[in-house]
Amino acid sequence: MTRSTIIAEVAHGHDGSLGLAHAFIDCAARSGVDAIKFQTHIADAESTPAEPWRVPFSLQDASRYDYWRRTEFSEAQWRGLRDHAVELGLMFLSTPFSPEAVDMLKRVGVSAWKVASGEVTSPDILEQIATTQLPVWISTGMSTLSEIDAAVKLVRDSGLEVSLFQCTSIYPTPPEQVGLNVINELRQRYRCPVGLSDHSGTLYAGLAAAAIGIDLLEVHMTLSRSMFGPDVAASLTPEAIAQLVEGVRFIERALENPVDKDSMANDLEDMRSMFSKSLVAARNIAAGEELTRLHLQMKKPGTGIPGSRLEDVVGHKVVRAITKDTILREEDLRWDS
Repeated sequence: MTRSTIIAEVAHGHDGSLGLAHAFIDCAARSGVDAIKFQTHIADAESTPAEPWRVPFSLQDASRYDYWRRTEFSEAQWRGLRDHAVELGLMFLSTPFSPEAVDMLKRVGVSAWKVASGEVTSPDILEQIATTQLPVWISTGMSTLSEIDAAVKLVRDSGLEVSLFQCTSIYPTPPEQVGLNVINELRQRYRCPVGLSDHSGTLYAGLAAAAIGIDLLEVHMTLSRSMFGPDVAASLTPEAIAQLVEGVRFIERALENPVDKDSMANDLEDMRSMFSKSLVAARNIAAGEELTRLHLQMKKPGTGIPGSRLEDVVGHKVVRAITKDTILREEDLRWDS
């Protein structure tokens, strides 16, 4: 089993603040994730002023188009964010939502291409990404299997490695719609690395996916659950992400190290002796007496004849006088009687 890549998704949690975007990078690095991901929106290239989605959701912006324009970063600012992430040992990712965004991110430099589920049916973006020879990671949150088939084929025909995320484009995603079963379905259908892009806003889905076995895990990050933003309800704080990372690594180590019960029992022999029980004298027993059940009790520690051998011992005679609560040993019995 491989170590999964864990990605902290900022999206537009920075709300257009460059300083806040850099703060997200610092927090992501401290949480122990492998990568940080943003979204690169260029309003004029992506949307019309009439774009209806999530309008109005901000008292500051009259439309979603206005929101995209207000929160855009320049190429130099994106390069600064990328350099900051790399300095802290993080992979830098940003999802492009237009060919122009792809062009800019090619110049800035990304570790891989994360394709949003809404762009699975955008061949212009996929074809442009395919010319870069970088790995392509595709979210499938609102995609049909036939749409995924076409996107995977386009990427593979370009000679690129493709990975897929099970994802549900509901914020936050209820447990009934996380779709953990789809992880293995995607793996079997496409024979490629598969992960979960989680929008549940909890630790549970990511941990459950790790127990199934995943190659990638993406979770949204917010610096506080009290922050403004459309994704906050589906996000984890840095502290929660640190717990998630710890949990995923714990699960991975457990899965990588299957246990043989007999070998484990042998390794725990000292513990077994401490907590198991031996046959002991229930009362004083004279030398030569034949043992019955009334002569015997089972008590800790398990350093003598095991309690499980009660029926083997009954009917044999003792070779010496034994006082109450003495642990019986093999040499205390006449075994030929």
